[in-house]
Amino acid sequence: MIRTPLRPLARVLHARESGENPDVIERENIQARHEQMRDGARVRAEGRLLVLGVMFFCAFGVIGARMGTLAQSEAAEPRTSIAGADIAAQRSDIVDRHGRVLATNIETYSLYAQPPMMIDRERSARALAKIFPDLEEDRLIKDFTGKRKFLWVKKKISPEQKQAVHDIGDPGLLFGPREMRLYPNGSLAAHVMGGASFGREGVNAAEVIGVAGIEKTFDKELRDPANGGKALQLSLDLTIQAATERVLYGGMKLMNAKGAASVLMDVHTGEVISLVSLPDFDPNNRPRALTEGDQSDSPLFNRAVQGVYELGSTFKIFAVAQAMELGLVNPDTIIDTKPPFRVGGYSIGEFRNKNYGKLSVADIIVKSSNRGTGRMAVEIGPKRQQEFLKALGLFEPVPLEMVEAAGGKPLIPTRWTDLSAVTISYGHGLSSTPLHLAAGYAAIANGGTVVTPTLLKQTGRQHGKRVMREDVAAAARHMLRRVVSDPKGTASFAEVPGYGVAGKTGTADKPRPTGGYYEDKVINTFASIFPINDPQYVLIVTLDEPSDNSGPKPRRTAGWTAVPVAGEIIERIAPLLGLRPHIEPASLADITLTSSN
Repeated sequence: MIRTPLRPLARVLHARESGENPDVIERENIQARHEQMRDGARVRAEGRLLVLGVMFFCAFGVIGARMGTLAQSEAAEPRTSIAGADIAAQRSDIVDRHGRVLATNIETYSLYAQPPMMIDRERSARALAKIFPDLEEDRLIKDFTGKRKFLWVKKKISPEQKQAVHDIGDPGLLFGPREMRLYPNGSLAAHVMGGASFGREGVNAAEVIGVAGIEKTFDKELRDPANGGKALQLSLDLTIQAATERVLYGGMKLMNAKGAASVLMDVHTGEVISLVSLPDFDPNNRPRALTEGDQSDSPLFNRAVQGVYELGSTFKIFAVAQAMELGLVNPDTIIDTKPPFRVGGYSIGEFRNKNYGKLSVADIIVKSSNRGTGRMAVEIGPKRQQEFLKALGLFEPVPLEMVEAAGGKPLIPTRWTDLSAVTISYGHGLSSTPLHLAAGYAAIANGGTVVTPTLLKQTGRQHGKRVMREDVAAAARHMLRRVVSDPKGTASFAEVPGYGVAGKTGTADKPRPTGGYYEDKVINTFASIFPINDPQYVLIVTLDEPSDNSGPKPRRTAGWTAVPVAGEIIERIAPLLGLRPHIEPASLADITLTSSN
């Protein structure tokens, strides 16, 4: 910076020459310099005031914004911090094939206590016991007055309960935010969902983990943040599931059954459209597993997937289909079913000791002859029978996307003798699940190829290896159709006009836990295919210990119990599946010619 001298020589000399006082020049320059200094100081002061004003404005702006945020938020309680890794609480939704929610997460609160911070422990304990009737007042007082510094009071509370606890006003009662699993449809598809619970827990979050069903099978995927919260889409149809459960429950009560199960499966994709096991439970409040006694008595037991039963005469169509596949018989082949028929020293009888005489292969299925299928099984032989049933998937658990499916391992003979082959041909001696049966009948319905049942939505047909020719499958379907359409068939009560139901009944004596069979307890099954003109679905209905008591004597056969229930289910769900009624052409004998003039 160049400073101007106060007494510039040029002006001083000029002033002396003109007779002026040179000191005036110095005073003028001093005054000008002072004015310049004052102007600079004023500019600097104004700049500092501007900066300070901006700073105050920003500070008050931040404070105002924070006050506004706090005014719109809920009051937060002080929380205890716990060291450790962050808990990932988010879990993806589960939806049905149409995107309707089956399982989701909701925000809730937990309630915990820090006794050292509590003011009146006994009063708080009494107030909590009134809000939560399941809590014991004496136990709360003991916990609050003891040496514990932290304890959980309730892991999940409703907004109303939270407000009631808040009104107690004790600073030692604190709330922690968390997410919980919600099943908005209650018990609907409970066995498929399975349920969820809390894993690792902190006061600020809780890990939601699957404990059974589809929740446990896909637990890792549902909790994986990399999925971006993408919902897991199942093959189930919520509407079909609800209708099936409603009809099956009514049928179970009407037939005085101990339990019931049903499986509805697409025969081309393997998609399970509905899967029901009764009695059921609410996964929002999952009951405890039984620690003693028969696990099948628990509502947690999935009869459709875990229930391993002898499924009776529903197996007869497998023996007939294999015999036709091997070229041993055709639908019109005559087989003598008259007694005696002995295998391995045992006499093979018919239901109620009937004697059907000579029957065609088709009539053996219609009348459900044990001796007829038994004679075909002898021709097939044990080794070839094993290979065929194994190809149908009847030797291993069905690889369904549920942890419970691994428990549904079929029970097969340790020694597969000629007698085993005969009894298995009519459904005794080999136990499997209703889901196994659905997969077996799907192979007949779709033209002879294996499909694997799945609970995940598919985008197209999933046909596997071929186990029978198309013409054999078509002939088997025609026989199954006659079981329903023929007035003398065992499943005439399943006839649903317009939807062409085909199927086979199965009545099997229920085994005793100590060995042998009950005389008055049965497992009844009806395996059906519909619509028969263009097979799309397989429906399996199983009733545990049913008894139709509407007549003078109890009727326990599948034709009187499982069949009408299955018929009612098909009549209810066929329109919901988008199936249009198909009028089957009548035979010429049923047509009356008239003339009009």
